[in-house]
Amino acid sequence: MRNKHKREEEETSYWLSYSDMMAALLLIFILIISFTILQSTSQYEEKQAELVQQQEVIKEQQEQLDKLIGIRKELIEALKEEFDGTDMSINVDEKTGSIALDSSILFDSGQAVLKQSGESLLKKFIPKYIGVLTNKQFKEYVSEIIIEGHTDSEGDYLYNLELSQKRALSVSSYCLNAKSAVLSESKIKGVRDMITANGKSFSNPVLDKDGKEDRNASRRVEFLFRLKDEDMINQMSDVLSE
Repeated sequence: MRNKHKREEEETSYWLSYSDMMAALLLIFILIISFTILQSTSQYEEKQAELVQQQEVIKEQQEQLDKLIGIRKELIEALKEEFDGTDMSINVDEKTGSIALDSSILFDSGQAVLKQSGESLLKKFIPKYIGVLTNKQFKEYVSEIIIEGHTDSEGDYLYNLELSQKRALSVSSYCLNAKSAVLSESKIKGVRDMITANGKSFSNPVLDKDGKEDRNASRRVEFLFRLKDEDMINQMSDVLSE
């Protein structure tokens, strides 16, 4: 009887120990599951917060992009209005806002010294062009005014590169020279750091409807403007479009 009672006590103790062990394992398992759930929830909330932040950044970039695109359109329209009805036959590019002046009016063939007809044209053109770009509506957005010289493809590339550079420099020098009286001294001071002169040789010819070079149109001096952070805006536009 004693042995039987002892065995029953041992069996009872065994099952109690086993139950306690299983309960402990179950508790550990519950704790692990709870920790995993909490960690996953925390990560999910962090990802959601990052997503919201990214969406806000994208929204701000889109608004900035839309604003600058709007400024460009308004500036192009302002240039068109400024030259409409004049006798200068100025065409403003609808997309870029660039304006090309015929080199034959500005220079003799192969020369980089302004003709009298060229000076007369610039005296009428420059005040209007600079006036629009430095208008209080656009001034804070314009970072650069670019004067580019272009030639046709006749002749050596390097010769034309030098000629186009000299022509662009000749035009910009005439515009910024107080003796030319094209712009007031205060206006010259305000734009001289913005104006750059580049020679392009025949790297960017004008093509006719058949895809052939239009040599007369290719010989030109082109006026362009650049908005602040334009390279960044172009990259943003590409990213946002993707």
